Amino acid sequence: MADSPSLLAWAADSLQDPQARALAGQVKWWTLSVPGSPPEALWPVAISGQGPSVLLLHGFDSSFLEFRRLAPLLAEHATVVIPDLYGFGFTPRPQDGAYGPEGVMRHLEALLDRLPLPVGVIGASMGGAVAMGLARRRPEAIDRLLLLAPAGLGGQPRPLPAPLARWGVRFLAFPWVRKGLCRGAFADPAASVGSPELEIASLHLRSPGWAESLARFAQSGGFAGCGSPLPPQPIRALWGDQDRVLGPAQRREAQDLLGDRVVPVARCGHLPHLDQPNLVRDHWLGAPLANPVPVP
Repeated sequence: MADSPSLLAWAADSLQDPQARALAGQVKWWTLSVPGSPPEALWPVAISGQGPSVLLLHGFDSSFLEFRRLAPLLAEHATVVIPDLYGFGFTPRPQDGAYGPEGVMRHLEALLDRLPLPVGVIGASMGGAVAMGLARRRPEAIDRLLLLAPAGLGGQPRPLPAPLARWGVRFLAFPWVRKGLCRGAFADPAASVGSPELEIASLHLRSPGWAESLARFAQSGGFAGCGSPLPPQPIRALWGDQDRVLGPAQRREAQDLLGDRVVPVARCGHLPHLDQPNLVRDHWLGAPLANPVPVP
């Protein structure tokens, strides 16, 4: 098993998808003051473009690479900052890390301390719940939110017992399971999912500590009930009309919470930033931009 910097160095040269190769090549390794992590730990952050800053937050058991189609579109107009969430993707995984919502938030707060503020935030799936929580914790740091099929807005955390959490992680590692999950996220899997997409969806599983950190996240109960109270920033949400990951109940929950700020997207599954990246770009740029200072 290779260390994460080596994995991403390989990815920048060898991934089949050219946009994913380019995004992997834009990763910088930052030291951050993350509680519970050694000060020398290096955290991956993909950075591109110049202009108003936008922070992109990925979904559950994913990585920054899920923004490979959206990032170059936004980078023509903004500084795009894409971290891997704490305990996910290619992040370091300290043995005593807090692999749950609080750990994710503390890592992002440390990241915000390195950025010129305020920033806009785009959160996809679980990243939408993370964005809502971060906006409430740091309202002065975030000026607006775009949520892409946000998960975890309602409900209650459901911690899994350790044996069940570890069994679930082993299940998620099977190639046929990864393939099914990947196909189920797109509106047209026959046309959209091939070996490049499957390679990207599984690469981070080779990061040291992936299974243990994911199991401990499941034991924490994860993100739930993150929609209320609404943060003060302007919010818009995009929801694919062919989303097979989140069902009608979750969509109604989002609509009850956000009203007409939930915008349906035709010919789109659970991943608007992959199925309809140009539309996501247009929704983001349709709002007033702020913070013209580039990331150092």
